[in-house]
Amino acid sequence: MGMSFGHMALLLAIVLVIFGAGKLPRMMGDLAKGIKAFKHGMREGENDDDRDNTSKLPHDKDNAA
Repeated sequence: MGMSFGHMALLLAIVLVIFGAGKLPRMMGDLAKGIKAFKHGMREGENDDDRDNTSKLPHDKDNAA
């Protein structure tokens, strides 16, 4: 069971009444900034993991055996 167009329109109308037309764009902008910061943090975490894995690899062929 999905949401029909009527359900989404009603939901949008309720959100506009509760938050007002002025606050909605600001809230969406803050949400977008939060998502962007989360994605940036995830990329930094992946880079940190890559550095940790490469530091564990043997760099000398003499020590590898």
